[in-house]
Amino acid sequence: MAFILLLLFTACAKKEALTSSSFKTNSGWGYTIAYKEKVLIKQSIIPVINNIKSFETEKDALKVADLVKQKLTQNLSPTVTKNELILLKIKL
Repeated sequence: MAFILLLLFTACAKKEALTSSSFKTNSGWGYTIAYKEKVLIKQSIIPVINNIKSFETEKDALKVADLVKQKLTQNLSPTVTKNELILLKIKL
């Protein structure tokens, strides 16, 4: 029993190194990716589209933030493609 409590405690005590959060822009939503509270990426507009516009919903911004965070944890380029935006059903 004590071992299980220890496991639970260490699992909860471990902070995720990369964190994502959303923020409000003048025309919608954006996101940030931070490492140990230092902002690495601040994205206020939807990448790879011709128009300069923010994400329509907070949910959309966080979906893309999660994708970028996943790429970074896998040591991949954080670049997002238009196809990935379509697959995530981001309103362009």
